[in-house]
Amino acid sequence: MFSGIIAAVGQITAVTPRDDGAATVRLTIDAGKLDLDDVVLGDSIACNGVCLTVVDQLGPCFCVDVSPESLACTVGLAGPGPVNLEKALRLADRLGGHLVSGHVDGIGEVLRFDPVGDNRLLEIGAPQALARYIARKGSITVDGVSLTTNAVDGATFTINLIPHTLEATSLGRLQPGSRVNLEIDLIARYCERLLSAHEEQ
Repeated sequence: MFSGIIAAVGQITAVTPRDDGAATVRLTIDAGKLDLDDVVLGDSIACNGVCLTVVDQLGPCFCVDVSPESLACTVGLAGPGPVNLEKALRLADRLGGHLVSGHVDGIGEVLRFDPVGDNRLLEIGAPQALARYIARKGSITVDGVSLTTNAVDGATFTINLIPHTLEATSLGRLQPGSRVNLEIDLIARYCERLLSAHEEQ
């Protein structure tokens, strides 16, 4: 589990196909300012909101293997580029964002990224199937970043990005047409399931 509070922006420096017959690739990621001193093989690190397992560590870099399924369902992991990084939560950690599983629910498209003073107004179109889980003033994860929606219109929602978020994550690089990983709020997912199960009885 994660909180959606990004610890560092890393950089994918290499994407290497694995000779395993399954089209898996190994990513080498420069961790940037992420402290790897307490990271061991098998630990989970969220990369752009995707929970991945550390399989090797090379000084300031770590390696993760990504399956074809994960590559097909996400964006930002298929080639070199910046990635938002967060280590898995400990039970005693402060939950500054919201509970994030690291399992991407869909890919959204940036429709607007407009300056509003020092902030940015981010408008994203989500897959229609996710619309029921997105609520005004609710939580959503965009490329691993815990954010609060300002307004919702069908499957389109807006977010106000403050300067700190723009500087501490890769979201400042977005532009109209950019694609982003979305994870809906776990509470919304379970509420919807409970309600639908009740209606089925």
